Amino acid sequence: MINPFNEKYREDNTDEMLITKAVEGNRIALEELIIRHQDWIYNIALRMVYYADEAKDVTQETLIKIITKLSSFKKESSFRTWAYRIVINHVLSMKKSRGESGHYSTFSEYGKSIDKTPDFELSEDTNLSFDTETVIEEVKQSCLNGMLLCLNREQRVIFILGSIFRVSDSVGCEIMEISRENFRQKLSRARKELFNFMNDKCGLIKKSNPCRCAKKTKALVDSGYVNPGKLIFNTNYVMKIKQATGSKLERFEDYAGKEAEKIFEEQPFNNSPDNIEYLKRLINTSEFKEIFNFN
Repeated sequence: MINPFNEKYREDNTDEMLITKAVEGNRIALEELIIRHQDWIYNIALRMVYYADEAKDVTQETLIKIITKLSSFKKESSFRTWAYRIVINHVLSMKKSRGESGHYSTFSEYGKSIDKTPDFELSEDTNLSFDTETVIEEVKQSCLNGMLLCLNREQRVIFILGSIFRVSDSVGCEIMEISRENFRQKLSRARKELFNFMNDKCGLIKKSNPCRCAKKTKALVDSGYVNPGKLIFNTNYVMKIKQATGSKLERFEDYAGKEAEKIFEEQPFNNSPDNIEYLKRLINTSEFKEIFNFN
């Protein structure tokens, strides 16, 4: 799998070759281009909107924007910069998602909701209708992604890029269209806000904190917040984010939020729902055929 945010991407001209063929009317090249990037777009979208169905819609919407504008790509910048600017601009300007509307938008409110959620000690004797370990992991991932919704959209997407996907400031500033210094400053503020919350509440960061994913699981399942029959995060993946990015936290790097980032890097790198069939139907429309000269 290619990591489009890796520095080595600059040496890879595969995307440019596929674009040339696609604009000339090669459907297979267009499909391959989509496959190379749809999972990355989907994983950005999922962390921006929370719910998988909305993330799927956002992924399709941004792919359509990218595809229909391919002929205007002048190769003055890398395809990565050009395409992911479209992605980022879309997720920053889209209407408020169901996830954003239905979840707490501040760390203060989110913390209070966690405190109000009753604890329940799970044991081998607890009679539950679901696989305990699987659902506890879903609770963990749901909580982490709920934390992201407490950041504003710009902070959220910068944290996703810089802290979860380990995008360098040189690449991040190009995609966000800001200076390297500004990218670093905004990332630092987002890290600090999120880490301060986790340091105060999360047992994964500090053992003295009372909150434990396992203790909150039964209450969250009973309330419907987590549905064992319809997992959102702990499903449909073959690798963790750190495996997808192929990057490692610098051994001697020290900053607020580093421990939190390690937890986020252990999140699933979810497979995008197959957009190819959907886009094939779109390609067969007369309007689309005119854009790409498809036969």
